[in-house]
Amino acid sequence: MTVATARHILVDTEAQCNELKQQIEAGADFGDLAKQHSSCPSGAQGGDLGEFGPGMMVAEFDKVVFSAPVNTVQGPVKTDFGFHLLEVTSRT
Repeated sequence: MTVATARHILVDTEAQCNELKQQIEAGADFGDLAKQHSSCPSGAQGGDLGEFGPGMMVAEFDKVVFSAPVNTVQGPVKTDFGFHLLEVTSRT
């Protein structure tokens, strides 16, 4: 079975998500921004979600995590929880 590790930043608006993505692309640290801005409890750990397999996260999340290149920031990804920036840190 394929498993992945990922981190994310969860915010309320697509605009805020895009702004944070621009900051990351300009060199800001993903983990620091997650600690400052993410509304998910994982934000305290830099957005780290640990290891998980397909079907353990919402479908929109899974689609990106199990298809996107590793170590690239993806998003905004809209779910019922809000807007996410995702970074797959490993997939095996």
